[in-house]
Amino acid sequence: MEVLNYTEFRTNLAENLNKVTTDAEVIVVSRGKGKNVVVMSLDEYNAFKETVYLTSTKTNRKRLDNAIDEMEKGKFKKHKLIG
Repeated sequence: MEVLNYTEFRTNLAENLNKVTTDAEVIVVSRGKGKNVVVMSLDEYNAFKETVYLTSTKTNRKRLDNAIDEMEKGKFKKHKLIG
C-alpha cells in the first residue's frame, strides 16, 4: 500500500493508475482538508466485495473453513471438466 498526497497522486496520475491496475497496488490518497480515499483496481475491489460477501455469515465462514481443512488434509477428489 502506498500513501500519496493529492498533489503527488495527480502529478503522476497515469503512472499511479498503472501501478493500481498492473501491479494490483492500492494507493491511499491523503487529502489535507478532506477525508482520505483509497484507489484500487476494479478487479481488486470485486475480489474484496466477494470475500466480504462469502464471509458475511457464520454458516458460510464455517463451510469455507471446513473446505480449506479438507483440502489441506488431501480429502478431495479430482474430476475432469465436462466440456
